[in-house]
Amino acid sequence: MNNSRDKSTPIISLSEKAVRFVDSVVALRPAVAVFDCDDTLWKGDSGKGFMDWEIERKLIPEKVIAWGRARYAQYEQGKVGEEEMCGEMVAWHKGITIAALEEAGERYISESIDKRIFPEMQELVSRLLNAGCDVWTVSSTNEWVIRAGVKRYGIRRDHVLAVSVEVENGIATERLIRVPSGKGKAVAVRQFIGEQPDIVFGNSIHDAAMLSLARHAYAINANPDLKQIAQERGWTIYQPD
Repeated sequence: MNNSRDKSTPIISLSEKAVRFVDSVVALRPAVAVFDCDDTLWKGDSGKGFMDWEIERKLIPEKVIAWGRARYAQYEQGKVGEEEMCGEMVAWHKGITIAALEEAGERYISESIDKRIFPEMQELVSRLLNAGCDVWTVSSTNEWVIRAGVKRYGIRRDHVLAVSVEVENGIATERLIRVPSGKGKAVAVRQFIGEQPDIVFGNSIHDAAMLSLARHAYAINANPDLKQIAQERGWTIYQPD
């Protein structure tokens, strides 16, 4: 981040609506902010996107690809739960080096997500960081992809709470450490951040528990289910440009 710039001047061109939104959040002077990532910081589901991307490039074994496709189809049919699926999509990388997974995460973000970043969210995070806000991200996508994605925002890798597995000798195992999804996102916030966030941003029903912790909750690019909850609870609803 360029800390010498005028912090009220956007680093990129934003619409008047976006500028008003960013200014309104910064004016709250939050000490702690928590962001969901997929469809909140950028457009699209990077968990599913990364799965399709690595399958296309055969970065995981053929037998895992066949099983994974069938399993995801069951998830789409409602036969597999959200948390279970999010965990399995990470655990099936067992036996791959972390170095290779981090490289793949960076390549995927560069090729698929960079062009879908919400500019006002990038500007907002920049200004919050410049103001000394402690910024965290919580995601049900794997940490290799999320760490690569939020690097574009200047968010520290140790402030990423995403799906992760135990590592042995630099190689991923199938033993899950955490799967922050649904109520698990709120659990992760309490466990690792340890205080009530001033502001929380999310886009779906799976962020509702985490949003409920905030002094100020923001439904960004909200799915219909979250939009209804936000309207009932008086949360701010914002649709990025």
